Amino acid sequence: MQAKIGDHLVVEGRTDHDQRREGEVIEVRGENGAPPYLVRWSDGHEGLTYPGSDAHVVAAR
Repeated sequence: MQAKIGDHLVVEGRTDHDQRREGEVIEVRGENGAPPYLVRWSDGHEGLTYPGSDAHVVAAR
């Protein structure tokens, strides 16, 4: 997985009861766009994230 600042990280829910999460990548700490990413989630919280197989990156426009 590779991302750059401004891209969006989308994490799909693992079960029917889990909601999809989306946030903006505000810092890339890995080399060449690799994780971990500092993400500002849609609820305003920020956190360092190591995305799993249930996540994908949507490129910034």
